[in-house]
Amino acid sequence: MTSRPASSRYPIVIAGVTFLVLLVVAGIRSASGVLLVPLEHAMGWSVAAISLAVAVNVALYGAVGPFAAALMESFGVRKMILIALALMAVSTTASTFVMTPLQLVLTWGVGVGLGIGVVSMVLSAIIATRWFAKGRGVVYGALTGAAAAGQLVFLPLLAWTAQAYGWRTVGFVCAGTAVLVAIPVALLMRDRPASIGIPRFGEDASTDVAPAPARHGVNPLINTFAVLGRASRSRDFWLVAGTFFICGATTNGYIGTHFMSICGDVGISQVHAAGLVAVIGVFSMIGSTASGWLSDRIASRYLLFTFYGLRGLSLFILPYAIQGANSAYILPAFMVFYGLDWLATGAPNVRALTEALGKEDVPIAFGWIGVSHQIGAGASALLTGIIRTNTGSYLSTFDLFGTICIIGAIASLGIGAGRRTRREPLTGRPAPGGQAVPA
Repeated sequence: MTSRPASSRYPIVIAGVTFLVLLVVAGIRSASGVLLVPLEHAMGWSVAAISLAVAVNVALYGAVGPFAAALMESFGVRKMILIALALMAVSTTASTFVMTPLQLVLTWGVGVGLGIGVVSMVLSAIIATRWFAKGRGVVYGALTGAAAAGQLVFLPLLAWTAQAYGWRTVGFVCAGTAVLVAIPVALLMRDRPASIGIPRFGEDASTDVAPAPARHGVNPLINTFAVLGRASRSRDFWLVAGTFFICGATTNGYIGTHFMSICGDVGISQVHAAGLVAVIGVFSMIGSTASGWLSDRIASRYLLFTFYGLRGLSLFILPYAIQGANSAYILPAFMVFYGLDWLATGAPNVRALTEALGKEDVPIAFGWIGVSHQIGAGASALLTGIIRTNTGSYLSTFDLFGTICIIGAIASLGIGAGRRTRREPLTGRPAPGGQAVPA
């Protein structure tokens, strides 16, 4: 039996570093919403042209996910995070020199999109499943909340920076924060508990630490598609992927990209709008953590039905909340409500995949549904920009995306329905109606 080092709580340190990385990456990602109006005014580009760069950014943000998970398996988590941060720093710096929409697509769309894609969609799932034997739902919810915290910390700062010093300065701020967060990653991040001789958090201390699996010679590309092949035989995988497409379309793609522009159309200043988005950030942290706690206790399909249904209803209400005499009261209330729901779908989706596929395939499988999420986000960002350019208004988009959410709510009820046996849930405890696979 191997001895336990005194650092058996080191997974908490890993989770803290991961939270910091995801917070910064989320802040960089949220800068797209800040840049939309300043670029339109300063460069004379259409919303549709700018939205193309955003669409490429968010599509790559998801498309890279499954391959990033496989590369982390082969080359290590720390190395891949550092590469991603370096790519973001270079690309955001380069974006400050763009003179054409194509250059914006190449820097902010391709470069930044690839960088954030390496870490954003899959890192939370990898850390939660690899370092924690108990309470994975809460850990995943808290890490997902970093995206909300990133909006809270960065959006008002970036909006003020763009207003006071010009939109090009935003790129330098993003690059500097990417470089700074690379320092604790280099010093503290580790790849697996076994690599430093400790168990996962909450694991029985009397159990031998399993050696880290050998990954040399494993082709990341082949492994990525092998997981997809296994996952594609599961009905739940396709239901989760389809509803996650709707999640991306109605969060990152629609509200995340266009909300500040929607506010501008009704006379709300950019700094005020950024503050409203920060409200989403505050309550997203609460919502995602609470969702993680609930996902350890309630079947995913019921949670997802509730989350998508409430999101759809809130979008139907948004046009009434954003204008009129009572908007000063109704709009903040909407932001609170939407914030609680913003990231709530993540933890139930991870649990649904864990039960359907087993924990070893979850990081890469979650990366694949992240592709669906970000394709939805990219398509939504572009479609909304085209509608705004062609009609001069966002009015028709509220009902469109509200209806899509209701469709997602109904589809969610099929996830896990009729399954007789279930594999390991996020807590490591047997799920109702089936036996859990030992962690």
